[in-house]
Amino acid sequence: MSNKKVSVFGGSGFMGSHLCDMLTDQGYNVTIFDKKKSEFLKKNQKMIIGNILDVNKVRNAIKGSKFVYNFAGISDIEYSNNNLIETINQNILSNSILLEESLNQKVNRFIFASSLYVNSLSGGNYRISKQACEEFIENFYINYGLNYSILRYGSLYGPRSDERNGIFKFIKSAINNKKMIFNGKETSLREFIHVHDAALLSTQILENKFKNKKITITGQSSLTIKELLNLIKEILKDSKIKIVFNTKNHSSHYEVTPYTYRSDYSKKMYPKLSIDLGEGIVKMIDEVKSKSSK
Repeated sequence: MSNKKVSVFGGSGFMGSHLCDMLTDQGYNVTIFDKKKSEFLKKNQKMIIGNILDVNKVRNAIKGSKFVYNFAGISDIEYSNNNLIETINQNILSNSILLEESLNQKVNRFIFASSLYVNSLSGGNYRISKQACEEFIENFYINYGLNYSILRYGSLYGPRSDERNGIFKFIKSAINNKKMIFNGKETSLREFIHVHDAALLSTQILENKFKNKKITITGQSSLTIKELLNLIKEILKDSKIKIVFNTKNHSSHYEVTPYTYRSDYSKKMYPKLSIDLGEGIVKMIDEVKSKSSK
């Protein structure tokens, strides 16, 4: 491969930082663009700190890249619902800038981090922003020939997460408050995938067979929220932890399936070998306790 430069926007974050690690390990020259320096930056990675709405900085970051990943933007549904203009700027406008500069710089492929919520009536402003980005990406391919891969992620968990992540939030609340609260029904289903598995799959999609495709990246089996919270409680070995379901405040999240809005087919991708959910939660508990003690 003559050109091995990859630019990752949002590369300092939860999913983005793991992706950058794996791309670097696979021999790619990784440039990370984010609003803050990555805590996990490797010596052979280039870091650019800047505003994703700064066209000149974005242009310089993309220059010479074969692949561009966009993991930047607002991912918290509640925050997005309460901050419409910021969501438009950080999710839709920023992605449009990346698309135009990727086209101008003759990037081989544009890879976008989307969500299962695009096929749902749930998800509020967050879902709408992801849908809009997907439409623009497909339109750029049709009109200008900019190749793409759209990655629709399920429920991620694992190291380097924070309170914007569901499992992290449950674990921290269980440890500190002896309570786990879910805004929705106990029967709500999720397909959890460890961030390491998701990051590995996100590098494998650079193969030509995934060009101009929509890929769903998620776990192989479903788990109800009640089963998840009981699993966390059992691992913590604390019978005093209370589990609360707030069924009056769950309109932004889907229950059984996100596939209620449109019939938009994507290929589902699983890891051949995956990290067990229980083992992953044990390691997350250690991480949450470590962060709390600092």
